[in-house]
Amino acid sequence: MQQLMQRIGYQFNNPDLLRQALTHPSAGAQDNQRLEFLGDAVLQYIMSDLLYASHPKDREGKLTHLRALLVCEAALSQVARGLKVGQALIMDKGEELTGGRDKPSVLCDAMEAILAAIYLDGGLDAARQVVCRHWPRPEDVHRPMQDSKGALQEHLQKDGGEAPVYTLVGQDGPPHDRTFECAVSRYGKELARGKGRTKKQAEQTAALTALKKLTGEG
Repeated sequence: MQQLMQRIGYQFNNPDLLRQALTHPSAGAQDNQRLEFLGDAVLQYIMSDLLYASHPKDREGKLTHLRALLVCEAALSQVARGLKVGQALIMDKGEELTGGRDKPSVLCDAMEAILAAIYLDGGLDAARQVVCRHWPRPEDVHRPMQDSKGALQEHLQKDGGEAPVYTLVGQDGPPHDRTFECAVSRYGKELARGKGRTKKQAEQTAALTALKKLTGEG
């Protein structure tokens, strides 16, 4: 843990907080889920404050879009990989054997928990310094290619404005083999529809279809 503290650039007064932040739920009762809950709120506030100060001319829609990029799973897991958080995680053998040390969701949760631990140990300024030191710029966040919803939102909100809205418009088939259909719209105008085996998959398909139409690829 000492090496991780050096990479983070913060020395804990209470190292047990960092240990808890690094403890995956597979490893026992004292895991990082409560810290993760707090860390999400800490990061949201810090990013809101930083963006408000650094983008004085941007409206709410643009600021919301930038914040979404910087607090998403892709950004958090990217920071965690840079700090080699995965090497320090405490988890059971089964989780480790299934690639738990490099799962984006696991790294994201751990990074949020670490921020919460720093906040509890050293206060908001300490957490802010860590964010300022290690977070990428919005354009440097490496989102997975399958995140069509994120790509569509980025395309639509380059100049601010309303985020796209997703609506379930239909479902078909028996409960064990259901197909969902979702529509994506903006300012009340439907952009596209998509189908999938889950609501999330249908939303991603709708977003991809809309993005292709808007960029002339569809």
